[in-house]
Amino acid sequence: MPGGAPPGSVPGAAQSAGRNAVLIGFLCNAVWGATSALFILVHHLGASPWEIAAERALWSAPCAALFVLLAGQAAEVRRILRSPRTVALLALSALAIGSGWVVYVWAVDNGRNIESSLGYFISPLLNMAAGWVLFRERIDGFGAAAVVLAVIGVGVQALALGHPPFLALFLAATFWTYSLVRRQVAVSAVAGLLVETCLLSVPAAGLQAWLVWSGQAGFGHSLALSLVLPLVGPATAAPLAIYAWTARRLPFSVLGFLQFVSPSMGFLVGLAVGERLSLTGLVSFLFIWAGAGVFTLGAWRAGRRIQPDPRAA
Repeated sequence: MPGGAPPGSVPGAAQSAGRNAVLIGFLCNAVWGATSALFILVHHLGASPWEIAAERALWSAPCAALFVLLAGQAAEVRRILRSPRTVALLALSALAIGSGWVVYVWAVDNGRNIESSLGYFISPLLNMAAGWVLFRERIDGFGAAAVVLAVIGVGVQALALGHPPFLALFLAATFWTYSLVRRQVAVSAVAGLLVETCLLSVPAAGLQAWLVWSGQAGFGHSLALSLVLPLVGPATAAPLAIYAWTARRLPFSVLGFLQFVSPSMGFLVGLAVGERLSLTGLVSFLFIWAGAGVFTLGAWRAGRRIQPDPRAA
């Protein structure tokens, strides 16, 4: 057709864009999982888990504001603030993700990185099971097998710990609650993140003020800590924004695989810092990884019939 692209050029460009999105998504999730190493570093420099959690919320807000400006979504933020129902739902999602942040930072700083990574391994499987129970979403044989393997893995982990893996289950539940609430809110990921982090900044500022008043704050007393601690904000907000970008450009099958990159990195960080993994614990993770593999295979088969939105490319 006159003036059109040469034959094959558009598919080639789309294929290249797809590869770039996969690479960016993989790196994003890898960095996301490796942030536990950053939390360990700032803890060794003198920050308590409470201060890390507070600074994480405080420094995430300006990062999210920058992303909103770059994306040209300031008008959407104003529309959100004019809707009390939307603000209330985002306050609920902020409570869910904020409580998960606090517990995760505490777990990492107390040598329970491997156990906490289990929560994020089972979170996608929990989402699928909850969708089947609560929303009557159809679950195929691959999904059922993945859930069964995950349940066995959690049971074996309970044997390894001597009690149910409350930490992992809490983290999985908070992330599932966050995902569930955000499904009910018709806002973009970046605009919603800005409102959530601004809401979290209020109690975070109060907590940081109390830490300063009681002499427990490390920020401002150590040059190294004062330089490194603000990085927890970009390390939190940037992967969320980048993940939202890749989610619009990749099929569900690839996104399903990428969901397991982040907890894998957290698991490796735990091993790198010397956390103990018993044989029973390893068997537990083998069941979880098997469930993740079945989940990914099922998503790949479904993804062959699901194409990403071409308008997002």
